[in-house]
Formats: sequence, structure tokens, C-alpha cells
Amino acid sequence: MVRFRGALPPEVGVGFAHRLDVETDRVGRAARRAGAEVTREQCAADAFARMLRGNGTGKARGPDFVVLQDLNALRRGHAHPGEISEILGGGPIPVWLARQLAADAFLKAVLHDGVHIRTVTHFGRYRPAELETALMLGTPPDFDGVTCSELGCDRRYGLEWDHVDPVANRGTTSKDNLDPKCGPHHWDKTERDRKAGKLKGRRRARGP
Repeated sequence: MVRFRGALPPEVGVGFAHRLDVETDRVGRAARRAGAEVTREQCAADAFARMLRGNGTGKARGPDFVVLQDLNALRRGHAHPGEISEILGGGPIPVWLARQLAADAFLKAVLHDGVHIRTVTHFGRYRPAELETALMLGTPPDFDGVTCSELGCDRRYGLEWDHVDPVANRGTTSKDNLDPKCGPHHWDKTERDRKAGKLKGRRRARGP
């Protein structure tokens, strides 16, 4: 076995970690459908090997991360104390790098008053783009992203959004009713909802 350790700058590492988590979930679901008992570590190793070989099942695309950038700092070319210039979940970056990343990116803008993101609600399972962005950023004004809400689980990437009150139980798709969870903990919550009679027999494939 070949062992290694490493560190990557946030503009590379965050996108890598997100892809690895997504591919790990995919490998785990396939293994469990085949009846195999596997650990998440085993799935992650297989997922990493697939990524190195370039045959992961996901489509190739650019880095998947969010840059938080104060507009005044962006215009000025450098940040003053208290102005945000960072990669969500990865830490601070210089303004020049934020500009460079923006040259080849899908851009979203969030306007906030420093305290609140205004309520976005949808009656149905679909999450509008505005709501998706608000969920990903976390709580203003820090905007430090989200982690799995299960106690003791600090996973940040490849999260799923669980309806606290399920849609099948007339729960809304709103910021207040959506909870970030990793795949395994989302499955556990779904099973608890089913046992409580909130899902009317609906089932999903178990993740790793």
C-alpha cells in the first residue's frame, strides 16, 4: 500500500474535497445495492482511485466552490479589516485571486443587510436557486457555510438537504424547514420519519 499526506490551497482543496465526498457517496450506494458491507473509508479510497483514473461516474467540470467577496474590496483591489474575501469552507484568499477565479466562473450575487437573508419559501420539493444559495452560505454576517447537523458529524461537503417536516407531511421547502445532513445521517432521519408515519411508505437507497 502507498501512503501519503498533503495539503492544497483552498481554491483547489475545497473543490477536490467536495468531489471526493460526492463520489464516495456514489460508490457507497452502488456497493450497498450489490449487498456489500463497506465502511465510508473503503468507499472513499475507491472513489479517490476512480478520480485518479479519470473514470468517476460524475461529469467532468471545473472546481465546485463558493467565493465570498466584499464588493467594495473587489473594486478597490484589496480588503480592509472586516471585509470578506474567502472561499466558503476553505479560508481567506487575496482579492486578486478572487478576481482571477471570477474570470471563469458561474456567478451568484447575494445582497444582505448584515443580519438576515430574507425568507425564501417554496411549496414543493424543488429548491429555487435563491434558496439554494442562501442555504449554502450559512448564517450572515459570517457566512461560514454549513456542516452536517447531526451531533458529532463535521462533514462539510456533499451534503443533502433534509426537510425537517417532510414534504409528504405538508412541510415546506423553506430556509427554516431545511436541515443539512450527510448522506448516511439523512437516510437515518428518513427512516425515523417513515416509522413516525410521515412518509406514507416512501423509500430511498441507503448511502455509505
